[in-house]
Amino acid sequence: MRSLNLDQLRALVEVIEQRSFSAAARRLNLTQPAVSLQVRELERRFGVQLVERLGRQAHATLPGRELIVAAQRIFRECQDADATMRRFRDGWIGSVYVSATNTALMYDLPPILRQLRARHPRIDLHVTNMPTRDSVEHVLQNKVDLALVTLPVANKQLRVTPLRLQKLVAIFSADARQLPDEVTPTYVAHQPLVIEHTRGAVYALIMHWLSRELPLPRAPMHLGTVEALKMAVKSKLGMSIVPDVAVGQGEVDLIVRPLRPPVPCTLALIEHRNKPNEPALEIVRKAILELKVDGQVESTRTPARRRPRDGGHPSRSKRS
Repeated sequence: MRSLNLDQLRALVEVIEQRSFSAAARRLNLTQPAVSLQVRELERRFGVQLVERLGRQAHATLPGRELIVAAQRIFRECQDADATMRRFRDGWIGSVYVSATNTALMYDLPPILRQLRARHPRIDLHVTNMPTRDSVEHVLQNKVDLALVTLPVANKQLRVTPLRLQKLVAIFSADARQLPDEVTPTYVAHQPLVIEHTRGAVYALIMHWLSRELPLPRAPMHLGTVEALKMAVKSKLGMSIVPDVAVGQGEVDLIVRPLRPPVPCTLALIEHRNKPNEPALEIVRKAILELKVDGQVESTRTPARRRPRDGGHPSRSKRS
């Protein structure tokens, strides 16, 4: 019998994790027929059904679940073998896996990554974009070493280091008129709203802030990135609420307003408390900690549930 094909095992794992052959194909940079063929070849090899469809989703059968557990062990052994051989390379320090929210990846990490690449080219740095809740799960499962997240995060197994106190702000198209000086939940509830996807930490903060106004008269539009939200606002699809770091001084096409009550949106670094401290991890951690702003008052609490003192009646617009 031929040796077990790792690509076929990886295809099976992705199909089950993504619940979809097409989504797995995108993750693997393959066509959907190619992924389907790899799974069918595994099923022919073992003579059992590994995947079954429930509606539009793909799920593992009992044999499929057992094979995935074995596949994960095989992948770990392969990674260990690769890491062992890498240690013999001159100057190699180690591998570090970092995840970050979309906002942190766009506005905070780039200078840190450039610095690490320039000073420590022998560190294998793997960076991926994840919502905060996914980063927490991956750190707890030891799939990610360090993660940049949006607070609040509460788990006794995690070491949480607040880095920068940020706030959410409302943004409007440049030609919007009669905007309030401060934006309240009551005002937002009656505007067309474009906000982050529902798995994001910012989405949860916004919904908590709007809790006294739910359900909203009009369902928000959801987009996946901050830049997409800004473009939607500039295109007059509605207003949005984003971290203040995402709207710098050069945003001439947007009007920015503070929220009342304010909503903290603090950037933090998380890692597992029991994570062994290796040289590469220490170097990357120290580089990320340079983002920390000393002297800021940290608040991990969500905003209080209270109504604004006024109804958010519009006043004459002021350019931000």
